[in-house]
Amino acid sequence: QVQLVEFGGGLAQAGGSLSLACAASGLTFNRNVMGWFRQAPGKEREFVGGINWSGEVTGYADPVKGRFTISRDNAKNTVYLQMNSLKSEDTAVYYCAASLRPSISQTPRVYDYWGQGTQVTVSS
Repeated sequence: QVQLVEFGGGLAQAGGSLSLACAASGLTFNRNVMGWFRQAPGKEREFVGGINWSGEVTGYADPVKGRFTISRDNAKNTVYLQMNSLKSEDTAVYYCAASLRPSISQTPRVYDYWGQGTQVTVSS
């Protein structure tokens, strides 16, 4: 049974930082593209960023480029999202997801497994 569990959400002030982690089990982690998505109230789920199986390739949505960084530790079956220079518009539930496809995609339906999400709230 595949499980993705996110950790590290919470409250931050605008301009501050938060780190999220997503621990995976039940899958061959080092063969999966991992993605981070977010969903704010009343909005659709949107791509934040993704990382390929080796960690050598990453991709980010324009709103977070230069502020967020994704990394992974295949030995720990964990993917991370470092969020800096946070803005109020970053407030959302953040989800990690795993894809069996070989390349990073911004499309949620491409991803095969999802975590339960963790709330990130940025106060201005």
